[in-house]
Amino acid sequence: MTQNILKNQNNLKKIQFQSLRNAFIQTQDTPNPNSLKFIPNEKVLDSGKTRFFPDRESAKVSPLARELFRIEGVKNVLLGADFITVTKDENDETTDWKTLRPEIFAIIMDHFAMNLPIINEELDKLVNKEGQTESDHHPTDENLSEEDQQTVELVKELLDSRIRPTVQEDGGDVVFVGYENGIVKLKLQGSCTSCPSSIGVEEAKTEVDDIAEKEFKELEKKIEDKPTDNK
Repeated sequence: MTQNILKNQNNLKKIQFQSLRNAFIQTQDTPNPNSLKFIPNEKVLDSGKTRFFPDRESAKVSPLARELFRIEGVKNVLLGADFITVTKDENDETTDWKTLRPEIFAIIMDHFAMNLPIINEELDKLVNKEGQTESDHHPTDENLSEEDQQTVELVKELLDSRIRPTVQEDGGDVVFVGYENGIVKLKLQGSCTSCPSSIGVEEAKTEVDDIAEKEFKELEKKIEDKPTDNK
């Protein structure tokens, strides 16, 4: 009987400890019902940086993302400075957040409790695969004219200071892909990559477009007002 009492007490302690651990992780809904943003009250990546893992193979450089992909139904993972966005497979009707949330909580808390690295830096350098680079790593601008290079730098500055923080609030990210013939090419990541057609992607694009339209007007003004070298 004493053993049963002790066993029950231990189980109760485990439940209380698990509840206490989970209390330190906040969750936030995103515009995409298939994506959930987890905020662990711990530093995940350096400020302003994100890493997007679209599949299990790409996640091999991140011990945390790799463990999250072990959960059946996880489609992609986005790591931010202080958040982790997990997107579930919208085509898998057997998975729901009621089932996934506790598993994700456990993996995140165990990871930080064991003080494991978020990114395996050595493996990351070895892999160096296209599509697995940091989101602030932009394509080379060597082939652009000097004027276009200046424009691209201003665009990147605008993205990092105004647009990306807004999108990251919703558990996603937007990265610079390229600039050609006056057209800025961007790519959405995280919660905005697989939203239902009626919302999500179009909403995210509209949001980015609205911000960009306003900010790029200021950008154009800066370019126009910039003194030219007449020599």
